Amino acid sequence: MNIKQQTLREAVEVSGVGLHTGVKVTMRFLPAPPNHGYKFQRIDLPEKPIIEALADYVVDTSRGTTIEQNGARVHTVEHTLAALVGLQLDNVLIQIDGPEPPIMDGSSIQFIEALEEAGLEEQDALRQYYEVKENIIYRDNAREVELSALPLNDYRLAVMVDYNSPVLNSQHASLANITDFRNEIADCRTFVFLHELEALFKANLIKGGDVDNAIVIVDKIVSQEELDKLATLMGRKAVEVKKEGILNNVELRHKNEPARHKLLDVVGDLALVGRPLKAQIIAARPGHAANVALAKRIRQAMLADNKVPVYNPKVQPLMDIKHIANILPHRYPFALIDKIYHLDEKSVAGIKNVTMNEPFFMGHFPGNPVMPGVLQIEAMAQTGGILVLSSVPDPENYWAYLLSIDECRFKKMVLPGDMLTFYCELLYPIRRGIAKMKGEAYVAGTLVCEAVLSASLVRKSL
Repeated sequence: MNIKQQTLREAVEVSGVGLHTGVKVTMRFLPAPPNHGYKFQRIDLPEKPIIEALADYVVDTSRGTTIEQNGARVHTVEHTLAALVGLQLDNVLIQIDGPEPPIMDGSSIQFIEALEEAGLEEQDALRQYYEVKENIIYRDNAREVELSALPLNDYRLAVMVDYNSPVLNSQHASLANITDFRNEIADCRTFVFLHELEALFKANLIKGGDVDNAIVIVDKIVSQEELDKLATLMGRKAVEVKKEGILNNVELRHKNEPARHKLLDVVGDLALVGRPLKAQIIAARPGHAANVALAKRIRQAMLADNKVPVYNPKVQPLMDIKHIANILPHRYPFALIDKIYHLDEKSVAGIKNVTMNEPFFMGHFPGNPVMPGVLQIEAMAQTGGILVLSSVPDPENYWAYLLSIDECRFKKMVLPGDMLTFYCELLYPIRRGIAKMKGEAYVAGTLVCEAVLSASLVRKSL
């Protein structure tokens, strides 16, 4: 089913103080055109710089996710982004007159309520999902942290937290469908342990923190003197501890509200991939640093997929086998490229249709035909040879010799019936006849082989 992109019907704004900066701000959500994505704009700064909400621009994850671009920063963006993802909004410009979105009640629900009031509007463009094609995993063994993005034709999340605390031990939370985010996850507030508060205040953080916008978990016996000191830090006359270990009689909205809030953070941080996701996300002990690390790995995979020009069999190729034979000297059984469908000054893409009639299948694993890896590299090199030879006006007068193969990896077997797509891109401009390029081979969009190839362009003897 084709799903169209969405933006806001009209602008809407919210106001409050930032959690860490304590600065009073007004944040305005505005409609944006198709394929705009999420962008922040610091309208309080000269020239009103724009910061794209992308993992590329994350500069800090110590107590929230901070992005910076064009000399401007926005702190603690995750709750805002989670609200946008939860409502399946694709294109929004977020104008803000300070360094950090308002913390509101510590969750995303008040953002969502404001956005719903503005209304959603369908746009004349299809939503550009990124579907994870193979397992993408981030691990931090020292912290026992593991986050995985697994292939799935949907967007589901499961989170586990474990703080080894008598008040907050092991908790789980899950989201089977992003449409349930509003009712199941959005109202879950941020939380902090009491023993962390003094250090955070000393670090000049949580200036806007309060029991009204965060759950403070008390996991130790606290003297009245400590409570009085905490009240002074928070600018209150007094604070108290409830039997369950929550400061100031704050009632939890869900029994597993902390785990649900961690899931909210994951949704917000993964918005930094830059496109709506189709994946199963499994997160054990997630935090902003790990979330962003996974977002960067997903984004790397997405950008790798995007850079390879799409082959359309209905379009006449740039070069067929006859044209290729006029440039490359290879002949049967070593003519391994069938078509060239993309060629520019820096890159080339070609096709190899692998059939059971290939001569190498007679001797390479008879009964279990697998295309030899060395021939995959040879076909990749021939594709790159077209790029190198096309850099001179008279390619028929040159040889392209392979000099080296580095960083070669085979990811998946290539079998009869597969269509191999080769993509080679120059890593540096060709100098003195030497070319160095990154080569990749795909079957049905899945990377099966990659290598860095070097070649020498040598003029034929007259």
